[in-house]
Amino acid sequence: MLSMKSSLVSATRLHRFSNFPSVPQSTRRVLQIGRIRAMSSHVVGYPRIGPKRELKFALESFWDGKSTADDLQNVAKELRVSIWKQMADAGTKFIPSNTFSFYDQVLDTTAMLGAVPPRYGWSGGEIGLEVYFSMARGNSTLPAMEMTKWFDTNYHYIVPELGPDLDFSYASNKAVTEYREAKELGIETVPVLIGPVSYLLLSKHANGVEKPYSLLSLLGNIIPVYKEVLEDLKAAGATWVQFDEPTLVLDLDFNQLQAFVDAYAQLDEALFGLSAIVETYFADIPAEAYKTLTALKGVAAIGFDLIRGKRTLELIHNLGFPSDKYLFAGVVDGRNIWANDLSSSLATLKDIESIIGKEKLVVSTSCSLLHTSVDLANETKLDNEIKSWLAFAVQKFLEVNALAKALNGEKDEAFFSANAAAQASRKSSYRVNDEAVQRAASALRGFDHRRTTPVTTRLDAQQKKLNLPILPTTTIGSFPQTMDLRRIRREYKANKVSEDGYVKAVKEEINKVVKLQEELEIDVLVHGEPERNDMVEYFGEQLKGFAFTVNGWVQSYGSRCVKPPIIYGDVSRPEPMTVFWSAAAQSMTNRPMKGMLTGPVTILNWSFVRNDQPRYETCFQIALAMKKEVEDLEAAGIQVIQIDEAALREGLPLRKSEQNFYLDWAVHSFRITNCGVKDTTQIHTHMCYSNFNDIIHSIIDMDADVITIENSRSNEKLLSVFREGVKYSAGIGPGVYDIHSPRIPSVEEIADRINKMLTVLERNVLWVNPDCGLKTRKYTEVQPALANMVAAAKLLRKELALAN
Repeated sequence: MLSMKSSLVSATRLHRFSNFPSVPQSTRRVLQIGRIRAMSSHVVGYPRIGPKRELKFALESFWDGKSTADDLQNVAKELRVSIWKQMADAGTKFIPSNTFSFYDQVLDTTAMLGAVPPRYGWSGGEIGLEVYFSMARGNSTLPAMEMTKWFDTNYHYIVPELGPDLDFSYASNKAVTEYREAKELGIETVPVLIGPVSYLLLSKHANGVEKPYSLLSLLGNIIPVYKEVLEDLKAAGATWVQFDEPTLVLDLDFNQLQAFVDAYAQLDEALFGLSAIVETYFADIPAEAYKTLTALKGVAAIGFDLIRGKRTLELIHNLGFPSDKYLFAGVVDGRNIWANDLSSSLATLKDIESIIGKEKLVVSTSCSLLHTSVDLANETKLDNEIKSWLAFAVQKFLEVNALAKALNGEKDEAFFSANAAAQASRKSSYRVNDEAVQRAASALRGFDHRRTTPVTTRLDAQQKKLNLPILPTTTIGSFPQTMDLRRIRREYKANKVSEDGYVKAVKEEINKVVKLQEELEIDVLVHGEPERNDMVEYFGEQLKGFAFTVNGWVQSYGSRCVKPPIIYGDVSRPEPMTVFWSAAAQSMTNRPMKGMLTGPVTILNWSFVRNDQPRYETCFQIALAMKKEVEDLEAAGIQVIQIDEAALREGLPLRKSEQNFYLDWAVHSFRITNCGVKDTTQIHTHMCYSNFNDIIHSIIDMDADVITIENSRSNEKLLSVFREGVKYSAGIGPGVYDIHSPRIPSVEEIADRINKMLTVLERNVLWVNPDCGLKTRKYTEVQPALANMVAAAKLLRKELALAN
């Protein structure tokens, strides 16, 4: 993946129009792209994990030292080849390459640019797997780079750390290597690159850089590397290249928009001989950005998300579209798993055709299919009715091709008829609508569902009952899931283990986790969640209105995959979901035991959500279901209940004009879950791996008693909001160490982090906890890290006592 040839191609390559010197460059580019056959099809990107998570298992085997780098590379090549062949056999014209990654496409771009932070000791030349994975995961001595959410998705990317003194260089020719790999198979592909402006806008300032500077000022430093990559691609025979510039859908200022003009003007000469697609996705493109984009030099085609960006159609109507460019129309949803309404999409395409002409229109996905499951054909758990309503990545590129053919007068009547029947079935199915649930959700309107007592009063009442020390310690919820634990869960589902045997095994695991926490002297315990496969799927399996897959995996980051539930109908809770396990865990200890729930907003944002009603309606239904669970936990004697809202920030719309509406109903949904509990019942919530500073007032409005929140991997970015004067009266636990790295932090390092927190937070509200759950770690890492965390808390308690 990250091998680099010994010498880079730097000479300018001759292109196919070099023997027409009298033809202007813009005209030559039009002549070249004019060779597209009518109504072509395009896929923005494709899942890389494999239909049965082959990449996940290959990565984890390599990281554990059980397989070699060659073994890993072989699995990767097999996956890439399979993807390309599938799309080629289906007739896809524009097949993407360089969308495969061992961890993340932004990190791949960092490798391509040689933008390695100095702490990793890279001295130039080839960026190998050791440096690459150290940046992604950290190692025994060095922390990983920051990880955050990719726009408003559940995918994460590694945030580039850039400074004015960084020496960029062409350090990975992965894009060229993968293009050649496909070409050797006889498959022509479109190499995909993260665009230079989006790369910079998604980066952060390197630590320790004191002099203020604009990240966009580095544009002139990275463009030469992009030029070298383009020259190599042309030399390899590429005729198209795709630049993903999703930041164009954000609210950008004049200088940011001007950066796109400057970047593509600088790339114009290097693009000679190539046709460039600039791809945008995830939202409507603002009018000023639309004007900037459609006027860019060197750009042959523009891709729009017409699923989440329906208002972009108005811009095409009102502002027109340039006659010298192709429009790649993203009418097949790349972020959900519902079958496309082909008739509706065909009407949209014909509308666009009436404006720009058939010869300039290409049918595409709305964004990369990375965010969908791989292949519906692998599903044996779904019944035929629900299955007929769905389309995974494989089915989606078939939909793209079917639409392209239909618009070209080659409509597959049988395919369209089956699609229409499925659409009608979904609308009329009794399984979708529950009038009692709809009435209960409607009754929520007009109330704000706040607890009646202020948080400071509640905390006093809770402290009298819980009697916790200053700087109380806790963890976020999950503990390592061993192979034996996963095996017993799998065998129970397959009816190979009796219910009594399963309950006994899970209770033994809970007891082990409880005893470990007691030995470590953690103050507020968790049961470790051994009965849970996933923090969303576990609840969805017990709620009405949800369906589940066997292999519907989606990559979250690196080897971490999730299997989102499918919300197809109205949601309700038939019976308690967690009370049995939480009560059993509490009976094993005299220390407070947290009841662990996933909040309604996170369940919503981490599921494939029905698209036939507003998202907030579904969220309110889930909130009512979780409210019943909270009240049952309280009745069972659970004094601390954590309602995780890890994905609240993730669902924030990308455009500022839409954010307040989302935050209002999302925060309201959380408050619904716990508005009826006693003052003495302590409500926690948890959030992770997003930028929370801009929504801190909404977080305060959630009115939780305690919030634990990711902090250490982002280098205490969260603390800056409190330095700026935001007052937080509830309990708060900014994470003191990064759980996504195998590195074990020292007592001194954790104590230093806590001391930084104490400069901006009152000691009586500060909690001590890791960044996130411990599910993905090993006990050999968890035990010493937690021991150091508790030791650091005890050390500072003594220091604070002496200071008094």
